[in-house]
Amino acid sequence: MPAAAVIVNRAGPDDDGVGARRQLASKRAGLVGTAFAGSVGEMAGLPLARVAVFWCFSVRDKGSGDMDEGKAAPRFLTTREVASMLRVKERKVYDLAAAGEIPHRRMTGKLLFPAEELEAWIEGSHTVEDADRPAVIAGSHDPLLEWAIHQSECGLATLFNGSLDGLASFTNREAMASGLHLQADDGWNVSFVREAGARTSVLLSWAVRSRGLLLAPELEGRVRRLADLAGMRIVMRQPGAGARKLFEAWLEEDGLSAVELRMTTELARTEAAAAAAVAGGEADAAAGIESMARSYRLAFLPRMEERFDLLVDRRGFFTAPFQTFMKFAAGPAFRAKAGAMGGYDVSQLGEVRWLSR
Repeated sequence: MPAAAVIVNRAGPDDDGVGARRQLASKRAGLVGTAFAGSVGEMAGLPLARVAVFWCFSVRDKGSGDMDEGKAAPRFLTTREVASMLRVKERKVYDLAAAGEIPHRRMTGKLLFPAEELEAWIEGSHTVEDADRPAVIAGSHDPLLEWAIHQSECGLATLFNGSLDGLASFTNREAMASGLHLQADDGWNVSFVREAGARTSVLLSWAVRSRGLLLAPELEGRVRRLADLAGMRIVMRQPGAGARKLFEAWLEEDGLSAVELRMTTELARTEAAAAAAVAGGEADAAAGIESMARSYRLAFLPRMEERFDLLVDRRGFFTAPFQTFMKFAAGPAFRAKAGAMGGYDVSQLGEVRWLSR
C-alpha cells in the first residue's frame, strides 16, 4: 500500500526552501517518489521549519532488491497521513480543515485531503486554485435559472443532476458554480458548503421558492396531507437531489415511510421532469415547486418556503460569461419572468450569504 514519509529540515540563511523538488528514495520504507518541499509556516504550526512531503510512486517488494513501478499515488490522503506529513497531531489537522485553511473534502462524513491541492498548499503555490474552472453551472435544476442562462446568451453550460452532485462537482473544480437547496438544522445550504470544504468561493442568494406537492388536477382538494397519497403513484427525484431529501424529511415528520407509498420506477431528474410526469399521467403526485405547477396546469399543495442559492467560484464570478449572466439577472426582463412564473421571491438576488476564507 502506498505510504508517505516526512523530512523536516531547519531553514538556514541560504535555504529558500519554497517550491524545491527533490527525488528521494527511502530504503527503510521501500519507496521511491518525489518530495515537495515548502514552507508550511504558521498555518501548520511549525515555525522555522521546512517540510518535505514525500508521496510514493512505487513500492518495493520486500522480497526483491528492485523497485516495482506502476503503482500510482493515492488521489486522497487521510487525516492520519496528513498529520504524519506535517508532524502535527490529528487534532491540528481537524482544526485547519474546520477553519478552511487546508484543502480538504468531506465524503460520507469522513475528511479526505486531495493530494494535488495539498501539494500546492504546502509549496505555498496557488496553481491549483488559480486554474480556470469550466464555464458550467452544475447542481440542482431551477427553471428560472435555466431560462436566464439561455435568455442572457452568456455561454454558460449546465449540468443539472441534484444539489449534492453539484456540490461534489464544484469542490472537485468541475464547475464554475452550483445551484443548491439543502436544508440543515441551522438553515439552508451554508453548513453543507462549509463541510464540503469549498474554497475561494462565495454563496449568493438566487431566490426563495414555494415548494410542496404537485398533484394531478383531479386531486385538487382531495389531497391535504402526505398520508392522503397512499396507493397513488408518486414520481421521485434522484438520490442526492435536494427535492428528494426534502420529501424524505417530510415523510419522517409525518410519521410515514416510503414503503407505504407507491413509487414509480422512473426517476425525475429536474423540476420540469417531475411536473411533466404528473401532467402526462405517468404519476399522480411529485414533490415540486409552485412555478412548475402553474406551467403544467397542476394542482399545488404548498408545504414550505425554500432558499435556492448559487455557490460560485470567486475567480469565475468575474469572467465574462458569468458577468453577462448576472447583469441579465439584475434587469427588468428577469424580474418580470420571475413574477410571471409565480412562486419566486427574487428580492435578495445576488446577496452574499457566505464567503470562504
